[in-house]
Amino acid sequence: MDCKSVFDNGDIGFDIEAIRHQFPVLDPIQNTSSPLVYLDSAATTQKPLCVINAMNDYYRQQNANVHRGSHSLTANATAQFEQARNQVQHFIQAQHNKEVIWTRGATEAINLIAQTYARNTLKVGDEILVGEMEHHANIVPWQIVAKQTGAKVIKVPMTKDCQWDMSAFESLLSARTKIVAAAHTTNVTGTRQPIEQITQAAHRYGAIAVIDGAQGIVHETVNVQNLDCDFYVFSGHKLYAPTGIGVLYGKLDLLEAMPPWHGGGKMVQHVSFERTTFAELPAKFEAGTPNVAGAIALATAIDWLQHFNYAELTAYQHDLHQQLVDGLNEVEEVTIIGLQTNSSVISFKVTIDNEEVHHQDIATLLDQQNIAVRSGHHCAHPLMEALGINGTVRVSLGIYTNKQDISAFLNALTKSIDLL
Repeated sequence: MDCKSVFDNGDIGFDIEAIRHQFPVLDPIQNTSSPLVYLDSAATTQKPLCVINAMNDYYRQQNANVHRGSHSLTANATAQFEQARNQVQHFIQAQHNKEVIWTRGATEAINLIAQTYARNTLKVGDEILVGEMEHHANIVPWQIVAKQTGAKVIKVPMTKDCQWDMSAFESLLSARTKIVAAAHTTNVTGTRQPIEQITQAAHRYGAIAVIDGAQGIVHETVNVQNLDCDFYVFSGHKLYAPTGIGVLYGKLDLLEAMPPWHGGGKMVQHVSFERTTFAELPAKFEAGTPNVAGAIALATAIDWLQHFNYAELTAYQHDLHQQLVDGLNEVEEVTIIGLQTNSSVISFKVTIDNEEVHHQDIATLLDQQNIAVRSGHHCAHPLMEALGINGTVRVSLGIYTNKQDISAFLNALTKSIDLL
């Protein structure tokens, strides 16, 4: 499960070329004819070879279900599966490994909270405060459970510079507030939201704080005990791990009080036609055959990431961010949307002769030059409506992004605009 073969000589520090060689899709030795410039890491990150190998090794050598059977394959698979849980526990510094629940991703984790905790505690007139800049995954589940319970979803507006409006938030908090939902980092502008203050304010009114960490956890260390949030969720595929695996962290007392969501195998102690008794945490929320390979690969990705110095990585990405901002500012037709200091995400629009160019057209022209970016509303309709736009082109950086990528993107963008 470790990455020792990658780091045979100890930590490699932040050697960008050594890092890029670990990603098959980006390795120039394997892709000499048409190198990919991948600038869509906020959507999903590419995977290093040790993560790919971890999944491959599981299916080739250890494939078995977990917590069932008596043969050595299932025993080995179970040991790796639970070790992966322990690794996540230490990664986010949770107090108990039972507070780590495997899900398919951040979206499923938020829906689980909504349909177990929220649906069983909310009543008519209760309020759920949700930020205006949130991803749909942190809006729609709350709307669904509000309709089921008679509660209300209340928007927390953003400021003109795309920040969580703490003043407005404080004015909205009341005894009716039961849940506050906020992203650690937003996916369109890369705003790092004040989750510490948001959590503290929610607790002053007896509300719980749900933090969507999908975009944030990859860029900074997380200590859920110090943060004191009630729930924290994230997806593996944005953390250099596979798709289809994610994590729900919840405080132990909350998770123990919550009823199961899915029913089936593994999440029960005993089943009869008269009654069913449920298993203890974390099995209570993990019905059916889990994504064993995904959990093992996520632990491998975490192990891999922890070999790097976050300060060095952050400093390098700050330099890339500045190179990107400086380059975009030189393009007269470009307007950056909600620019944040030292973010890993930049969104922009292009205007030619006072007419806005459709974001998809820009992305398509860039793709024809082998530059991968994201265009659209980025699952953030309320934010787009607040900004008065229908979408943006989004550039997002990963651990493997280098200065040549930024230069290639800027050159390709200029060519695209010239064609239009």
